[in-house]
Amino acid sequence: MPRQDLSRQEPPRQHQPDEDRFRAILPEDIAWQPFPAFPPGARLAVMVGHPSEPGPYVVRVKVPGGTKLMPHKHPEDRIYTVMSGVFYIGLGERFDGDQVKAYPPGSVIVLPGETWHFHWAKSGEYVTQVSAIGPLGLEYHDDHDDPRLHPAADKR
Repeated sequence: MPRQDLSRQEPPRQHQPDEDRFRAILPEDIAWQPFPAFPPGARLAVMVGHPSEPGPYVVRVKVPGGTKLMPHKHPEDRIYTVMSGVFYIGLGERFDGDQVKAYPPGSVIVLPGETWHFHWAKSGEYVTQVSAIGPLGLEYHDDHDDPRLHPAADKR
């Protein structure tokens, strides 16, 4: 039997945050939370990773019908997957309901970082899954649209 040279073995591969063991997240176990940068009623759930830190992350965003996320951008490139409902998104620095495009469940949208865009839950609640490399950032075009600067009571 040939002798194995242990000094030449590769070091064990490092895992990404939250990816070092098998686990599953069932829909009923998703921990939806308010997110200070979102309008009242909108929710965010961290699925994998740590969005506030450098590294990959997966979050889900649930937005109730009628809610608008005014023009904003993220520093990180993002991949959106529409999980449920219809996701309406438009590009630009001004909200224009005539410019939103509808994406049904199963759609994948690639949004490069630093792209001004806006969302509208025009036809009811939607859920998207966002995959990106953190840290997560969100900057509104107009400060008066930023819920972090002008908090409102969240009654949902």
